[in-house]
Amino acid sequence: MKQGTILKTFVSRFLILILNFGLVIYTTNQWGSEGKGIISIMVANLTVISFFANVFTGSSMSYFAKKINAEEILPFAYLWAIFVGVAVSVIFSFNQASEYSNYLTILSVLSALLAANVNLFVGQQNIRMFNLYTVLQQVVHIVFIIVIVYLIRITSVESYFIAQIICFGLLFLVSTIQVLRNCNFKSLSFSKAVGYKLFDYGWKTQVSSFLQFLNYRLSFYFLEFFKGIGSVGIFSVGIAFSEAVWTVSRSLSVVLYADVVNNKSSGEAIEKTKVSLKMSFLITLLFITMMLIIPAQVYAAIFGKDFSHTKEIVLLLSPGILAIAVSNIIGYYFAGINKLRILNVKSLVGLVFTVISSFYVIPRWGITGACIVTSVSYCLSSALLFWQFYKITEFKPRDYILSKAEINLLLNKALKKNRRTE
Repeated sequence: MKQGTILKTFVSRFLILILNFGLVIYTTNQWGSEGKGIISIMVANLTVISFFANVFTGSSMSYFAKKINAEEILPFAYLWAIFVGVAVSVIFSFNQASEYSNYLTILSVLSALLAANVNLFVGQQNIRMFNLYTVLQQVVHIVFIIVIVYLIRITSVESYFIAQIICFGLLFLVSTIQVLRNCNFKSLSFSKAVGYKLFDYGWKTQVSSFLQFLNYRLSFYFLEFFKGIGSVGIFSVGIAFSEAVWTVSRSLSVVLYADVVNNKSSGEAIEKTKVSLKMSFLITLLFITMMLIIPAQVYAAIFGKDFSHTKEIVLLLSPGILAIAVSNIIGYYFAGINKLRILNVKSLVGLVFTVISSFYVIPRWGITGACIVTSVSYCLSSALLFWQFYKITEFKPRDYILSKAEINLLLNKALKKNRRTE
């Protein structure tokens, strides 16, 4: 695993974290809890649709990028992205305010097309391009929000979605030029065997991801139904902190996944996973501690008076945040070695708990109940995944503590970030 690649991926994710929080602060102050709630529900709907699209445009693109020619997998990915983006968003439109339905359709298609290109970069171990485009999705989005709100003078929450459409469209165009530049157009084809391989791997990984996403976001829909859209906006800020903290584990996971799918040594892959686990756990714990030290009044001052309970939300979510930070690493390891059944089982366990408990807890305790349900669900699903990883590896207590040599390695990596070692 290239140490420079890990560092650059972490830096890019940290930059995304800063930009995302800037965007959260802006949206909460510009449109309040109701506007933030609308954005959160729209983004949740878009993410649900992306899971269907990612059967061909997601991890299957990464997994087969070096096993099958790009000319054979891109046609499936692009056509599937368009079909799913239109068809599934139409289904969502029946439960979506009419003024946002068209935005959802366009965003669904463009985000799926862009995801195909970006995931191809991951599979080709071109992590630099992956990092670049993930950062640009935030930067370009923010730039166009500023242009639309302050120059064109569209100040409604719709400006958020218009800017996102322009962002996805522009980045897809640029990334497609890069991807196709290395393709032989004469080799473009639709092979039934290739299509089956992509679908077989893709749907298995997406079932797990979709179930896990429902664990992450189902509380939004329960809150909207029982407590109104404003409560979704308030709760979503706490969730934004969760996902911000996961920057570390997701940075490590992307590099680990790209490494594992191209690595024939199972022992080496397990050792890399152990190191990633320790790094993710300790750094995530540090971030959570820092967030809990911040006074509640500071959160209210930053996000607005509607968000005075943000610290309490973060506190209730913190056990689950830490659990997911660890399980993210293990999940990518299992995906990298094509052992997907356990991912589906752990996600299903968390989902069943979320659905059953939400009907009882959220109507009674509102946002507090949503926090408790979410955190316990995260811990349950993560514990199951960790146990499965524990059973196939040899662990000792010291495996969960960074050694002096690993600490020196991390310090050396930080001081010499331009140096790459194997």
